[in-house]
Amino acid sequence: MLTSQNIARNLYKRNQVAIAILMIGIAMLRFDEYVTDVLIRDLVGHDRRPVAFLVYLWIAAEQQRRAGPIQISYQDLAESIGISKSSAQASVGWLLRRKLLAVSRTSVTATPSYTAQTPWRRERKAMR
Repeated sequence: MLTSQNIARNLYKRNQVAIAILMIGIAMLRFDEYVTDVLIRDLVGHDRRPVAFLVYLWIAAEQQRRAGPIQISYQDLAESIGISKSSAQASVGWLLRRKLLAVSRTSVTATPSYTAQTPWRRERKAMR
């Protein structure tokens, strides 16, 4: 019988990382198929803004992990993704224009909170 314990025993001497993954478990994020089938081609191919796709993906993933809006500065966002601060600003601006992100602030100088939007889900519901 193939169980995680049997696999772990067989791999014990060969690969310590595999054991850790099996024992701890890795939470896999789930993305709507639209993100990988359509949005990537739209942002990367048509709009020629691959960094905007990375920013959207990172915010959507963090939103899923934290189960709520993501409060983050441009600098922290840039460091989390590995891009420049100006690229993060431009990408957030583009995603806001495309209505793929929503932003809220408690004051003008407060760190913004971002929410990844899924407008394709609303369109599907309206079509039914």
